[in-house]
Amino acid sequence: MKHIELNGEIREASNRAAVKAIRRAGLVPCNLYGNGMENLLFTVTSKDLKSVTHTPNSYIIDIKIGGKTYLAVLHEVQYHPVTDEALHVDFLAVAEDKPVVIDVPVKITGHSEGVKLGGKLLVSSRKIRISALLDKLPDLVEVDTTSLQIGKQIVAGDLHFEGVNIVSPKATIICSVRPTRATAQAKAEASK
Repeated sequence: MKHIELNGEIREASNRAAVKAIRRAGLVPCNLYGNGMENLLFTVTSKDLKSVTHTPNSYIIDIKIGGKTYLAVLHEVQYHPVTDEALHVDFLAVAEDKPVVIDVPVKITGHSEGVKLGGKLLVSSRKIRISALLDKLPDLVEVDTTSLQIGKQIVAGDLHFEGVNIVSPKATIICSVRPTRATAQAKAEASK
């Protein structure tokens, strides 16, 4: 999986007024926790943070704070309801020897048999939650739809990848091929 670097500055636990002042300065308050470490409060610039929050990709984040580098994944982001600016971000520290649970993008490949017959491909899930060791984490999950027929679907339980566990519920629909009016009409005319 790709790595991305964020530079942070340590901050003190503070009151609401101090947090507002941090945000006015163009910084976003963040929290790093997990993997047996104490909570680490820090700030990053909102411009740098957008490279992580405003992308469909998933990354392992190298957070540099005070000369130390921490491996982490994006855990939760709180957004402003009107401006869509990040108000607060939580990062979860990870280790190379423990499995990481992360959402990765789904890439649909192949030209479905059902689509060739006039059906319509519907993609229901753009991301899927997986678990794997850091060195086994894929940048994306490819789903081949070549053999997908009209009225059929691919669910998370159908997917299997070496070294990767699918954590999303097995019934999560990834994609399906639905009949269109034209295919329904052609089927009705053929049965007459």
